Amino acid sequence: MSSVADPSFRNLCCYGAGIAGNAFAFVLFISPLPTFRRIVRNGSTEQFSAMPYIYSLLNCLICMWYGLPFISYGVVLVATVNSIGAAFQLAYTAVFIAFADAKERFKVSGLLAAVFVVFGLIMYVSLALLDHKTRQTFVGYLSVASLIFMFASPLSIIVSSYKLNTIILHVLICCDLTTFLLGHSDDPYSLFSSTLAWQNLVIRTKSVEYMPFYLSLSMFLMSVSFFVYGVLLHDFFIYIPNGIGTILGIIQLLLYAYFKKGSGEEARLPLLVTHT
Repeated sequence: MSSVADPSFRNLCCYGAGIAGNAFAFVLFISPLPTFRRIVRNGSTEQFSAMPYIYSLLNCLICMWYGLPFISYGVVLVATVNSIGAAFQLAYTAVFIAFADAKERFKVSGLLAAVFVVFGLIMYVSLALLDHKTRQTFVGYLSVASLIFMFASPLSIIVSSYKLNTIILHVLICCDLTTFLLGHSDDPYSLFSSTLAWQNLVIRTKSVEYMPFYLSLSMFLMSVSFFVYGVLLHDFFIYIPNGIGTILGIIQLLLYAYFKKGSGEEARLPLLVTHT
């Protein structure tokens, strides 16, 4: 009796974790909406960057591809979360192109085309040249590599100058920590990469004024959910990146708790300067 009950309980926990991860990821995907309301209202992309959305779109497409049945069996919730993420990133990119100046529109359109060319090549190679087992390994390592690339990219711009940290935050405001997002991503890593820059700013300013607590909490819960989902499925390509996201989430929440007491008026500097 117990031998029958155990697998069913395991499956219930697995799907529960996956569904929870999808729900928390949705919160992250919609977080740039205030930014795009501003872009539409002002009729300009101002100094915002489209790169977080381009990176996140490619990452979501690769991870979505990994979650489909002809690549991996039994991880459909990875495909659902990343298909939703890809739709959001594509919509954000389209709005950005619509309101960008001619030079930026041409650049972003070219990058968007490159994303679909790269994804098309990945689809062709994985379906036409590889058997199922090799195909899963190939796409799985690509998904992890894309997360690592997004995870490492902010390190080159994390600097000690508060002024330059403000520039970093300008970019992060653009993606509102969704492009984590990670997660990735399933998650979206972009959230994970943004986490590093937020942690850097919090440590240097000793203030949590600009750390979005509820987004940080959502990222942590999403990472935990998909980490559990990956562990229960024994899927290395799911639990490793989300394990990293879980660790970063814990660090960020600990930083919030530690520096919240010391956040004073002296740390309340304007995050963005708007030129009107």
